[in-house]
Amino acid sequence: MMSLLRRGNKSAGIAAIVNLIISLIKGAAFMFTGNVAMFAETMHSLGDAANQLFVFVGSALSKKRPNDRYPNGFGRVVNLVLLFAVIIVGIMSYEAIKEGIHHIFQPTESKGIWISISVLTAAVILEAFVMFKAMKEVIHETNAEAKGLSIIPKSFANLSKAKPATKLVFMEDLVATLGGVIAIIGILLSFYVGFHAAEGIASVIIGVMMFYVVGRVFLDNAKGVLGEADDELEAKIAAFIFTNEDIKDIKTLFAMKEGEDYHIEMKLEIDPSISVSRAINIKKSIEQHIQNMPGVTDVIIEFEEDDQIATWEKVNSTPIG
Repeated sequence: MMSLLRRGNKSAGIAAIVNLIISLIKGAAFMFTGNVAMFAETMHSLGDAANQLFVFVGSALSKKRPNDRYPNGFGRVVNLVLLFAVIIVGIMSYEAIKEGIHHIFQPTESKGIWISISVLTAAVILEAFVMFKAMKEVIHETNAEAKGLSIIPKSFANLSKAKPATKLVFMEDLVATLGGVIAIIGILLSFYVGFHAAEGIASVIIGVMMFYVVGRVFLDNAKGVLGEADDELEAKIAAFIFTNEDIKDIKTLFAMKEGEDYHIEMKLEIDPSISVSRAINIKKSIEQHIQNMPGVTDVIIEFEEDDQIATWEKVNSTPIG
C-alpha cells in the first residue's frame, strides 16, 4: 500500500496538506470574526482538502497492477474517486451560497477585519504557490516547454491534456486563489463603504465558482469512467504507422484513456508478400515506439492481409514528435 501511495499525484498530495492547514486557520478566523465571506472560504478550503486527499489516494490506487479478477487494470479508479469527490465540493458550495444569500438579505457587520484580511492574504499566497506547482505539473505531463512566467500561459493552453487529478488540483486552486481575492474585496467594501451585503455577495460568487469546478470535473471524469477515445493521439499514432511502407492500411485503431494512462489497440493490414520474421520485427518496432510515448501502458497489435480497400483516412494524421 505504501509503495502505491508513493506513486500518487504529488500535486494533489501537497494541495491536500496545504488546504487542510488553510481551512483550520480560516475556520478559527471565522469563529472569531463571524465573517460570512470567511465562512465561504473555510468551506471552500475544507472541501478542497478532502477532495484532493481523495484524488491523491485514487491516483495511487489506479497504479495497481492488473490481476486475474481485473485484467483491464485499475486505471479508471481515479475517475470514480473524482466523481465521488465532487459531491463533497458540491455540498460545500451549496453551504457557501446558502449562507451568502442569507447574509445579503440580513446583512450584519462583522468584526476583526484585519484578522480576516491577514488570514485571507496568507491563504491567497499559499494557494497561488500550490497552483504554480500544479501549473508545472501540467507542463511536465503534457511535454510542453516553458520556464519562468511563461509556465502560466502554457499551463492554461495545455490543461485539457493533463491527467485528471492534476487538472482537478489546478482548477480548484485557481478558484481558491480567485475566491480569496473576492472575499478580501467583499470585506473591504463592507468595512470602508458600509456595504455589508458585499460579504454575502462574495460568498455566493465563491460558491458559484465551486459549482463550476463540480460541473467540469464531473463531465471530464464521467467520460473517463465510460472510456474516452483520444482522437488526437490516434491521428499521431496512425501517422507513424504509415511511415512503414509495408503497412498498407489501418483496419481499426483505438487509443482509450484508462484513468491517467492510455490503452492502445489496432488491427493493421500488411503486404501479404512479406515474411513472418519481417512482420514480427515491424510489430516490435511499432510497439516499442508507441510504448515510449507518455502515459501509454500497453499496446495490442494484430495483422491482417491487405484487402485493397482503404479504411483509414490519412489526411488528418500528423507525425509523432
